[in-house]
Amino acid sequence: MRYDELIADFIPINDQEKSDKQLIEDLIRQYGDGLLSRETSFAHITSSGLVINESFDKILMVHHNIYNTWTWTGGHADGDMDLLAVAQKEATEETGVRTLRPFSEKILSLDILPVYGHRKNGRYVSAHLHLSAAFLLIADESEPLTINHHENSGVLWVPRSEAAHYSNESFMLEIYKKILDRARTEV
Repeated sequence: MRYDELIADFIPINDQEKSDKQLIEDLIRQYGDGLLSRETSFAHITSSGLVINESFDKILMVHHNIYNTWTWTGGHADGDMDLLAVAQKEATEETGVRTLRPFSEKILSLDILPVYGHRKNGRYVSAHLHLSAAFLLIADESEPLTINHHENSGVLWVPRSEAAHYSNESFMLEIYKKILDRARTEV
């Protein structure tokens, strides 16, 4: 399903998601598929995967080089209209896990995330917004993990109850909780 259809089908569960969905849809009407590219420099669509084990008691986290924290996997759409495929591709690239099963093909969290100005590959990237569609991905925790040194400096299965000890981004912990709560109600 195309990214804009997935976003249109998303049912917000709180005021933040209602507001963010409205703004993202307004931007899609204004910029169309241009939002799938980083060439729309002030805001672009990203897709992330909260990767969880089969028993739902551990989260696969990566230590992100730019943000210097343990976080979920994800990245830019870079022209790809299939956001679930983007989330799965990014999770594999960042962790080495090859077998990922989506909990659902629906977006489980829709958020506008601020990105502060930073340096990447020796080049300055200005502050911008990630229009983030997130999915829940299930993986076998016995698969070997691989660090992608271009993106992260660690990959680790973390007990769900300890995620706050690893992340220094409290707003991201709220997103993880939202995804897991939504998954619980969809079972």
